[in-house]
Amino acid sequence: MRSPVPRFRDVERQASGLQPTQCLPPCHERQNNMWFIRDACGIICAIITWLLVVFAEVVVLFVMLIPSKSLTYSLVNGTLFNSLAFLALASHFRAMCTDPGAVPKGNATREYIESLQLKPGQVVYKCPKCCSIKPDRAHHCSVCKRCIRKMDHHCPWVNNCVGENNQKYFVLFTMYIFLISLHALVMVVFHFLYCFEDDWTKCSTFSPPATVILLILLCFEGLLFLIFTSVMFGTQIHSICTDETGIEQLKKEERRWAKKTKWMNMKAVFGHPFSIAWFSPFSTPDHGKADPYQYVV
Repeated sequence: MRSPVPRFRDVERQASGLQPTQCLPPCHERQNNMWFIRDACGIICAIITWLLVVFAEVVVLFVMLIPSKSLTYSLVNGTLFNSLAFLALASHFRAMCTDPGAVPKGNATREYIESLQLKPGQVVYKCPKCCSIKPDRAHHCSVCKRCIRKMDHHCPWVNNCVGENNQKYFVLFTMYIFLISLHALVMVVFHFLYCFEDDWTKCSTFSPPATVILLILLCFEGLLFLIFTSVMFGTQIHSICTDETGIEQLKKEERRWAKKTKWMNMKAVFGHPFSIAWFSPFSTPDHGKADPYQYVV
């Protein structure tokens, strides 16, 4: 029997229609293993991301803050910038090395489906690429080679899919990169004004041409990432509030899940209840404590 709702390139099977030889036995993966995608493009993009943050760190410290005559200015801005940069890199690492919600691989076997004790006429969906029983709102990623629950998109900059389990870290990464980019641009403007009023040879430990080149490069990098991360952050917040992933919006998939309030959707991603842990990449959100009575019918 076929489901009355289309499943967009999915292969539909009943338990009796699956042959034992179609899929390998399920692989029992340990949850403690670190998740890492061995994709050359993604690894290069992730390394570039870290190098760009390190470059910004070097320019901010050795071109603008250390040569500054005001110790208070250097301490306040140095502490703020380094804290945001650390949180950004920590969020990037968590987004990259957290399982985004991969479906167990190779479990689409006849024995496994029979163990589910499905009702007569009930249909399950099998992914022909990774031989997995595909839950609702899961999509197959050709880079990760897995079906990912609530997959939003695959981001090469974090070398991972953005899905159910790591969306919080990806949002934090875009937010902190946005903040350090804005902070760096503000400091560049103030440093240029300071150097124009003072002697260029005294406003930096580098030569005046090198100082100008480094500040222009930092300004270009900061402006580029400011625009990029602000768009990504806004897109992610919109997807969370509407409870609709990027792929679901792109495919215009019919909504078949319970509608919730925007606040409940935020807590489902960042954790319940609201706390300072929402902004920490070291805090794992608890997805299972959302109050069902706040759902909107």
